[in-house]
Amino acid sequence: MVPGVGERGSGSLEGTEDGAAGDLDYCRCLRPSPPVLWTQARAGAEKGRKSPRGLRTGGQTDGRTDGVPARMGARPSSALDEQQQRQVRGEVDTLLETFLPCYRGQLAATVLRQISQECSPQEPARCQLLRSKKLPRVREHRGPLSQLRGRPPRWQPVFCVLRGDGRLECFSHREEYEKGGRPLGSTALTGFTLLTSLRDFLRLLDALCPVSSGDPAQEEPDPLGEVPVSFPLFLQHPFRRPLCFSAASAEVQRAWRLALQGGIRLRGTVLQRSQAPAARAFLDAVRLHRQHRGHFGDDDATLGSDAEVLTALLMRELLPDLRARTLRGLRGAGRARAWAWTELLDAVYAAVLAGASAGIRAFQPEKDELMAALERTIRPDADHILQLRTRAAHRLRADIQGPLESCLRGKVDTQLPRVTQALLSSVDATLDAVRSLLARGVDRLCGRLRGSSGARLRGEVYEFGEMPWDPELMHVCYREAERSRGRLGQLGAPFGFLGTQSLVFGVQDLAQQLMADAVTTFLQLADECLTSALDCDQATLQLERVRGRVLKKFTSDSESARWRSTRSWLLGIFLPFVLSQLGPRRKALPDVEGDVLAVGNQALTTEGIYQDVVREALLQRIDRELRKALGADHESRADCSEAPWDQDGAAGETEAQC
Repeated sequence: MVPGVGERGSGSLEGTEDGAAGDLDYCRCLRPSPPVLWTQARAGAEKGRKSPRGLRTGGQTDGRTDGVPARMGARPSSALDEQQQRQVRGEVDTLLETFLPCYRGQLAATVLRQISQECSPQEPARCQLLRSKKLPRVREHRGPLSQLRGRPPRWQPVFCVLRGDGRLECFSHREEYEKGGRPLGSTALTGFTLLTSLRDFLRLLDALCPVSSGDPAQEEPDPLGEVPVSFPLFLQHPFRRPLCFSAASAEVQRAWRLALQGGIRLRGTVLQRSQAPAARAFLDAVRLHRQHRGHFGDDDATLGSDAEVLTALLMRELLPDLRARTLRGLRGAGRARAWAWTELLDAVYAAVLAGASAGIRAFQPEKDELMAALERTIRPDADHILQLRTRAAHRLRADIQGPLESCLRGKVDTQLPRVTQALLSSVDATLDAVRSLLARGVDRLCGRLRGSSGARLRGEVYEFGEMPWDPELMHVCYREAERSRGRLGQLGAPFGFLGTQSLVFGVQDLAQQLMADAVTTFLQLADECLTSALDCDQATLQLERVRGRVLKKFTSDSESARWRSTRSWLLGIFLPFVLSQLGPRRKALPDVEGDVLAVGNQALTTEGIYQDVVREALLQRIDRELRKALGADHESRADCSEAPWDQDGAAGETEAQC
């Protein structure tokens, strides 16, 4: 389990009720009772909530896939012989042997950073909206589809269920699901891409095996070509066998498309959403691990849970050799070979995932002991350690100042304004859509309260509370983020940034979180101001006043979130690039390692201090550009989640740095 990822409120994938339970718990004993009609509506909305049937979350609350997941339409890892499975286990062991030391070091660095921020004088967070206590989830979606499955593959009817934790299950028929039967298969949607075009999917499939071995006339019948697929849903994965479904109508296809996209995003951003120090340490360790192998540009390698991220890293390394050794030996021709290749990949992926999951579980007790020991050893000596870091940072800064400044002026300054504007435009369009959707939802609720029946108001309250989790309603907001994908990809590519999917997911997560906070705030303030003495007209007037307050708070939090998120994404685009440009000079740094090691722990390393120095210099540029675009007032409202390490040393070089 990734430390902290399974903690409540830390980006976990723990299943939740299908209603608005987290946002509709109110402390009525502290306030006068709201109007009877409003109370009845709220009670009815709460009574209407039921847990999704069969929602299983035990042992899966951190979004990690423990062991080998069942795969729909794919053979298990027994497709690998004993020797191949031993080889895979050996590769996983090698990965863990090189990754875990890096992870230990980042855990120590993260503990020191957290202690440093606690000791640094900072203004409190300035969030205006109440924080939603509901865990991230997707709304359960279910219904009949056709799936391409079996050997040989044929279209067969199935009953599919998308669980609240982003796991897709297939049953032979509805009755099997309703009586709690075992699914035909269950797949976590991490890393999948959804396609609704048969042509696009076939193009990807054909690209897997571009050289056909055999007479085309002898090829096996292609089930995708035999039966017309009018409303397809193709789930494609770089290391797994694709999942092919067909809907009965365009409306059904659209509903499934929105639901599946939400599940893919939920599974992909579990680590990014977490605020736990250990989750951050894990992501930092992955980036450092990749940099040691020459991969500086950020991409989508960190999408998924801990074991899934490590599995993707290893699969990327294994893929070239696996392709060279096995692809030409696969039987069949054309798409039959492509299907066989994806089946082999799926088996290797399952074996790697099982090994990575076991390794992470085995490391968990050591991680817990290490975190406790780091806290005990670092906190008493924090002042001394930070002073040592400051001296080392000054020496490193003086040594690399020239080449660093040259790189920033020649490579970053010319493109930073364009990338900043593109990011801000994407965030602004998305958050504007959220604000419009929120305002319409409040107006609709006020309209129902004025002269409406209790039953209709109950439904409106429930729908309003569910708005952040409704894929149909939120689609207009998510679509704004998707529209910027191409431009952001083009701007980031020259810097080796290939993480556009992660960036788009991040904007969409931000939109959903702000909507959830706004809904929580509105419902809470409404309960506080409504009393039984008010008639419907008076209650409506009170709600309209609450509406104005919530929208004002939303605007304030949106501005703060826009600054923080854009700053973070700009750093993710440019920092790896700058480090790669300065790479050769890294070997000529002054010798400060001996002083650092004298501390007696892993909290400080020369490499870590070096990267922090580069990071602080780059943040000066980023903050300056954001002040030009947004104004200093936006920065002052931002919750400074990343205070600079070297408070004294950085004070003279940065201006109002977050």
